[in-house]
Amino acid sequence: MRMKFSGQEMVIRSVLAVMRLFSRLPLRFHYFWGDIVSWVMKDVLHYRKDVIVTNLARSFPEMNYHEIRAVASAFYRHLGEIFAEAIWFCGSGYRRIHDSGICRYTNLEVLNEAFESSPSVTVLYSHCGNWELLGGMWCYNYNPDVQYPSDESCVKVVYRRLRSHIWNEVFKRNRSHPIKGFEGEIESGQVLRYAIGNRDRKYIYIYPTDQFPYSVSYDAGKFLNQRTKGMLGSARIASRLGMSVLYLRMKPVSRGRYEMTFVPICQDASQMEPEDIMRRYFDLLEADIRETPYNWLWSHKRWK
Repeated sequence: MRMKFSGQEMVIRSVLAVMRLFSRLPLRFHYFWGDIVSWVMKDVLHYRKDVIVTNLARSFPEMNYHEIRAVASAFYRHLGEIFAEAIWFCGSGYRRIHDSGICRYTNLEVLNEAFESSPSVTVLYSHCGNWELLGGMWCYNYNPDVQYPSDESCVKVVYRRLRSHIWNEVFKRNRSHPIKGFEGEIESGQVLRYAIGNRDRKYIYIYPTDQFPYSVSYDAGKFLNQRTKGMLGSARIASRLGMSVLYLRMKPVSRGRYEMTFVPICQDASQMEPEDIMRRYFDLLEADIRETPYNWLWSHKRWK
């Protein structure tokens, strides 16, 4: 068992070493090969074409075939950008990420206010923008008059472990790379116990909540014109502990530029039903997707 783990760790470190070697190249170079990857996925491999087109057609029945093809093409290009930015991010330190301006907050003060006025904060985000850049969230403040609510130790990122230990570790370490020694990841199955056991401490819990449910689900109603199953875990924990709940919007402004905006859902989740919290989340997410249709992970099998 020890030999197997050591072998896996060697593979993990080798993959990350190669990624970090290439990450030293300028971001514009990464976009160049990202465009090539996009073309290969779209025109050579036809990567999940049926899933993408079906998701788009069912979500936007008002679109004709040519409009759906145009959104699908824009999505493939965006997917290549996500890969390119993730590699660039892998070996970038705080200063390089900050100086690039790849992401910036529009209203960090909203997070500060929620943090100050609540026992803890729940942040619900999605697969819009580039979620692989969230590990640099302490690099994205350009307003000298607004400070972060605390240091990195107050952030807890909830994630679902991948089946492959190697890829699970590669993605996890890559996402938290700018924060040296970050130990804030919590597996989804452990977060309830952790939150209750640490209810006397103030944290910012960050959840991806737009995937197909992988455990207990509920009927969330219509989302993008389709009956949708959702996950209530994040909202239930927030309601039980009286947390503030925010929605994190990540909007592309141009290539290499994203804006991150915190949208309040409630100040005290104990005053709302968890289903109502999630309904508000899905409404906000749908509005963002309709505004910028390509800016979501359409290759994901959201509706099964």
